[in-house]
Parts: sequence; structure tokens; C-alpha cells
Amino acid sequence: MPLGLMIEIAVAALLATTIGYCIVLNGRIKNLQADRAALQQMIADLVQATTMANGAIKGLRETAVEADEKLNTRLNEAERFAIELANHVNAGQAVMDRIAKITQAARVPGDGGDGSRAGSALKTLKDHQKRREHAA
Repeated sequence: MPLGLMIEIAVAALLATTIGYCIVLNGRIKNLQADRAALQQMIADLVQATTMANGAIKGLRETAVEADEKLNTRLNEAERFAIELANHVNAGQAVMDRIAKITQAARVPGDGGDGSRAGSALKTLKDHQKRREHAA
């Protein structure tokens, strides 16, 4: 077999191998392009989901701030009512103490008679009430 023919057969074989390899590479490129389109769609969906999540987080922050403000307002109001209630309880306790002293004074026999201490206690109570009315 002449040398030229052997070289042409070898070149033809290499050319056939190259063509086959090109066909295989072409298939892989098509698969990559198809995957690329799917990847681009996935990225677009991810960007959209991220945007929606950011909006939801912003809304949650606003709601949390609003709830915090309302809670602080209610806590301040509750503290004010607690202080006011404590003042009323203290005032009530003072009134109860005075009433207890008056009733005790009315029960204990006086030096000059039974009604003198009770009358004195009632007079003291009336004087105290008049002073409170004038102060108000």
C-alpha cells in the first residue's frame, strides 16, 4: 500500500473521530444551554422571592414598632393607674384608721361622762371634713 494512501486513510480516520467528537460536544453544549435557561429562570424566581421577603420583613418591622409603641403606652397607663390605686388605698387606710380611733374613743368611757369623748371625736371629724371642703 502506498504511503500517500495510508496517510489519507489515517487523516480520514482522524477526521471521522473529530466529527464524532464534535457531535458529542454539540450535544453537551445544547444540554448546557438548556440548563442555562433553567438556571436563569431559577435566578429570576429567587430575586422575586427575595424582593417579596424584604417587603414582608419591612412590614413586620413596622408592625413590631407599632405594637411596641402600643405596649409602652399601655404599660405607662397601667403604671399610672397602679400609682393612683395605691394612693387611693393609702387614703382609704388613713380614713379607716381615723374611723377606728373615733369608734375606739366613743367606746371608752370619758372622764366627765359617756358622751363627752364621743362628742369630742365627732366634733374633730366634722372640723376635719370642713377643712377638706375648704381646701378643695
